[in-house]
Amino acid sequence: MTRILLPVYDQVDMLDVAGPMEMFGWAGITVDLVAEQAGMVRFRDAFPFAVDKSFADVAGQRYDALWVPGGEPAILRRLLSDPPRTYCDFLAAQAARCDWVCSVCEGALLLAGAGLLDGYRATTHWAFRNCLKAYPAVTVVPGHPRFVQDRNRLTGGGISAGLDEALELIRLLLGQAAAEEVQRTTQYYPRPPVRARLPKAPPCPLPPATGTPG
Repeated sequence: MTRILLPVYDQVDMLDVAGPMEMFGWAGITVDLVAEQAGMVRFRDAFPFAVDKSFADVAGQRYDALWVPGGEPAILRRLLSDPPRTYCDFLAAQAARCDWVCSVCEGALLLAGAGLLDGYRATTHWAFRNCLKAYPAVTVVPGHPRFVQDRNRLTGGGISAGLDEALELIRLLLGQAAAEEVQRTTQYYPRPPVRARLPKAPPCPLPPATGTPG
């Protein structure tokens, strides 16, 4: 059984969670949603959903991949800067038991805050590139790729990039044929009706994690 661990938090981005879970589900991959405490968690600007497992429930378990989503900036600031650092410490502990360590959108900042992107190339949402650059041990790739793989690290761009990245993780875990079957089943052949240009990244709206240079 292939298993992915997806740790969530209040005000997490809906598509960062639901989109990849849809892809993984069609591939027959088991996804364990976990939160610091089991119970109801709310998507950003949307509805609540139930999380049945806590961090303590899965501590020490091995997973094939860790998938870290982005979310509301104010919540990210708290997860990165609060002295307990419960979320980041959980990521660091679980990453040691995973074959792949992945993020989508600003989830890369949480990986960086946990020290899990030190020495790696990575990407994130275009508006948060300067936040990721605040971590000197992380190499932020130029441009705006949908995802970047560096050894066993897989980081995605903003929100919708998680769909592409999820297909890539399926390919890495289960092979090309499995990824193609999920693409057919979900009919994921995007052709957006608009082609907006991405602007220059603004100054980082978040402080760096505690203990890292500003």
